[in-house]
Amino acid sequence: MAKSVLIDLTVPELAAKGRELRQELFNLRIQKATARLEKPHRLREIRREIARCETRASELSKKS
Repeated sequence: MAKSVLIDLTVPELAAKGRELRQELFNLRIQKATARLEKPHRLREIRREIARCETRASELSKKS
């Protein structure tokens, strides 16, 4: 996800996106545990996207 997309989102939208990403991360971890993970690099990408969402949400809450 591009940074420009996150800039337009509100705090509740960022929270929803974060929940969605955490669910995807959970599913990928399950796949990894069962040796069915096809794209291991996706784990790192998801973790970074979660961090971006949380950082943006924090920035918005500090502005208010």
